[in-house]
Amino acid sequence: MLKEIRWYSELALFLVLSLVISWLPGRSADWVGSRLGRLFFYVLKERRQVALENIERALPFLEAQPGWVLRTPRELARETFENLGRSLVEDCKVYHGHGRRLIDAAEIRGLENFDAARKKGKGVAFITAHCGNWDLLALGFGARVQEITVVARRQDNPHLNEVLERIRKAYGNRVFYKSSALRAMLGAFKRQEVVGMLIDQAVGADEGILIEFLGRPAWATKLPAYIAKKAGTPMVPAFIHREGDRQVMDFYPELMPSTAADPDQAAAEDVQALNRCIERYIVAHPTEWYWIHKRWKNTGGLTVPVLGGRDAQ
Repeated sequence: MLKEIRWYSELALFLVLSLVISWLPGRSADWVGSRLGRLFFYVLKERRQVALENIERALPFLEAQPGWVLRTPRELARETFENLGRSLVEDCKVYHGHGRRLIDAAEIRGLENFDAARKKGKGVAFITAHCGNWDLLALGFGARVQEITVVARRQDNPHLNEVLERIRKAYGNRVFYKSSALRAMLGAFKRQEVVGMLIDQAVGADEGILIEFLGRPAWATKLPAYIAKKAGTPMVPAFIHREGDRQVMDFYPELMPSTAADPDQAAAEDVQALNRCIERYIVAHPTEWYWIHKRWKNTGGLTVPVLGGRDAQ
């Protein structure tokens, strides 16, 4: 009973605030989102600490990358929260039917890479991460190019889950939930459909492969490698980032599967290569990745096996 009351209270709060936010004009909405994110930075102490610790431990890797601009962990964490606030405001606009302008204003780059993968007739797996406004990436592609199915985790609050599902299904898109996604995804690829997967969250050892991510061991989902082997579906890295007042959606060349004879090594090389794509995104757009997630849990004392040196193109 108390749980239901809490769930409905959270839903009511979201609906009231999101409705007000959804009517804000573009520049005002962006300012409100940034300030809302900054408020979260100061209020959500546990998440702020997770972000600060993640950034501090990733800095040796980041600072060794060409073009890295020196920033303090606190600056990066604060701007990360601000970008998340901006994305939240944008999602509120989409939910209340005011998101088409955001979608139409986004620039699309590298669409020829998607076209090349699609022509193989085995569907397309978009491999992405919690970067920028990842919901807007799927919505923009679905509205302007082709309908897409996204793989998502069901929220604990079922009423808020319905809200998120409505956002993700806007403009004809669909949702597969992780608990039953694999069979549904294989069926979608047989029908030559497009499925988007977020691969940057921590998984358990039983469903993951140990890789190196931002200089540290991390468990990563092996689902993309399994799909590439089982269905022969092209894996196309896709990301979204901000450039001033606009959003840019980038679609990169298909990642060619490993040719290693050992299937375990091939899977590890594929997963590592895909995560290298996410690393490059983070180096280029460090405040647009989801630093507040406990990405490196359950890896204490582990070391990453040495692979054959293959990397993403």
